[in-house]
Amino acid sequence: MKNSNKYVKQYFEPQGVTMDWTKKSCIEKPPVWCSVDLRDGNQALIIPMSLEEKLEFFKLLCKVGFKEIEIGFPAASETEYEFCRKLIEENLIPDDVTIQVLTQSREHIIAKTFEALKGAKKAIVHLYNSTSVAQRQQVFKREKKEIVDIAIFGAKLCKQYKEKAEGKITFEYSPESFTGTEPEFAAEICNAVLDIWQPTADDKAIINLPVTVSHSMPHVYANQVEYMCKNLKYRENVLISLHPHNDRGCAVADSEMGLLAGGDRIEGTLFGNGERTGNVDIITLALNMYSQGVDPELDLSDLPAITEVYERVTRMKVSERQPYSGALVFAAFSGSHQDAIAKGMKYRVEKGTDTWTVPYLPLDPADVGRVYEADVIRINSQSGKGGIGYILETQFKLVLPPKMREVFGYHVKSISDHAHKELSAQEVYEIFIRDFVNLHDKLCVVGATYENVGADEVLGKVEIEYLGKTQTVEARGNGRLDCVSNAIKQTIGKDYLLDGYVQHALEEKSSAKAASYVSIVADGKTYWGTGIHSDIMTSSVRALVSAVNRMLK
Repeated sequence: MKNSNKYVKQYFEPQGVTMDWTKKSCIEKPPVWCSVDLRDGNQALIIPMSLEEKLEFFKLLCKVGFKEIEIGFPAASETEYEFCRKLIEENLIPDDVTIQVLTQSREHIIAKTFEALKGAKKAIVHLYNSTSVAQRQQVFKREKKEIVDIAIFGAKLCKQYKEKAEGKITFEYSPESFTGTEPEFAAEICNAVLDIWQPTADDKAIINLPVTVSHSMPHVYANQVEYMCKNLKYRENVLISLHPHNDRGCAVADSEMGLLAGGDRIEGTLFGNGERTGNVDIITLALNMYSQGVDPELDLSDLPAITEVYERVTRMKVSERQPYSGALVFAAFSGSHQDAIAKGMKYRVEKGTDTWTVPYLPLDPADVGRVYEADVIRINSQSGKGGIGYILETQFKLVLPPKMREVFGYHVKSISDHAHKELSAQEVYEIFIRDFVNLHDKLCVVGATYENVGADEVLGKVEIEYLGKTQTVEARGNGRLDCVSNAIKQTIGKDYLLDGYVQHALEEKSSAKAASYVSIVADGKTYWGTGIHSDIMTSSVRALVSAVNRMLK
């Protein structure tokens, strides 16, 4: 691309950082979570949520476990104002949940904001003004001091209104467009605001450091966070909040590194909805922690239900490949992946371990409300014998011998390939029943009687229907199945080798049906058949007959 020279760095690398945060390998405790779905997320929707939809979403966020929820910008529209009033007047805010509202540093907007909060037991008032070089020069056309004055004006006014408020008001300040702001200036303006608010241990303030537009690699943002942590006044009484957007696809990494660098709090949305490429996806962040043994203190145990509400009220779609949440993120189509997953699941059962180390699955799908049978092993032309065998075993209790599993695997893949579609577990089962089980189209054993004529010899009278004609054939063998096999050879006039035989019960009870698997070899080719019946001998004969019928085709 020939125009790259018109782009320059719009971020500033802070001086004096030690990057000690890089010595940490993981996040050891969850941050304070604040959902901004109802404000930042809502303003990015093609059709903003109605009051009723916002209320349903608010209830979902409370159910998931958010203790801080930014509900809107009350001075921005009547719907935003009415939603705030409805929550307060109808006592819809749980006692352990704090609502958050956004306001610009303008007198009539701050006045409207506190009016909307009348009667709230507790709330966070989030004040912001933009501070980046680009915004100062191009939008506001003001010098640094004038930008600081805007913040100070709003901070003082908020403090005045707080003194008259009925409930507990916590203050939050954002130097909006923080990542395009000189770190020294960001610290200066935040400290000017903090000097007015005078946070204490009992009345802490929040300084929010938004990645309003992502300009840099994640470690640069983390260094900016480290710088602010070291240069803010009242640090012990200030919560450092992170609000990453995803312009460079780095919002999760920005958040995780920012937390390592000293961040205490995350503002984000479910599934990452937001302006342009979105906010940080809190579900991904939380489950990243969960998958490394840290309880995120959010209840994400039913992601399908959360997804359903989200998609309905926002009219947005969760991508099939969205981390943890997408419809296909636990799906394995590749044969080698399916085989590894199936063996990993079996290993857990055999070893009786509670530790999750299954290959290709960083998280137990069941922990987030997904179903193994429907979500994990998916069958198409790329699938392998391991996955196909896993489906038959786990869902239908059919434990195919390894060599038969391979034959059936290729058979199913061929059908999927020619149909150009994925096959459901039920379709795989129906193919198996149709093409391998209790086959009797050309040959059928109607009945048989047996007589032991020696220590290792059985004489059988076998009634066989072949090509529409029925006859009784006498034959000898070293057992009943061998006896029937020899009678069949006489009938069809073709020799073969009875090569393999396996059987198992389909259920754990005395009257359970048995599944038998028989292979025969003729002209260098192997043919498999399966028989299912409550009598083991009958199921064995049916398996042999099925194999012969497959050979005769």
